[in-house]
Amino acid sequence: MVKIIHYAVVAVLVLGGVYYVWTKPPSVNPLIDRRGADALALVQTHRAQGYPTILQAMTEHVRSMKERGLNARLGEWRVKQVDGDLYEVRVQLRDQGKTGQWFEREFIWHANLSLKKVNAASLPADGVTPKAPDPDEPAAPAPPVPQLPPAPKTLGPT
Repeated sequence: MVKIIHYAVVAVLVLGGVYYVWTKPPSVNPLIDRRGADALALVQTHRAQGYPTILQAMTEHVRSMKERGLNARLGEWRVKQVDGDLYEVRVQLRDQGKTGQWFEREFIWHANLSLKKVNAASLPADGVTPKAPDPDEPAAPAPPVPQLPPAPKTLGPT
């Protein structure tokens, strides 16, 4: 009887795993889509403000929050093909404030595989991703130096 229960539990776990993999959309699992995995790697290894990579910046934030006695959780990285070589990479970050309230931010980047370029597509991601000069756009001209008006002439006492 115990042996049958053990086999039944193993069978349920195996069937549950197969069902989960079967019903999980490919956009959630970038490893099924090779180009999606490339987009994820492009974003995670892209330079970040203050850190060598975006992945290091995100994990360092979680670590520093935990060091200060606050909770932080980095969600699962998700990849979705937008159009051709353009992929969207998302990750959610949940922080617990000092009052115990949770804050959730979603970081979104667009990865262009043909150009090997990463752009921030959300305000939180914009705070992590450094601004790179775009070689296609001409540099903005320097604003003109304001000229001070000549000093007014003072007349003697009247």
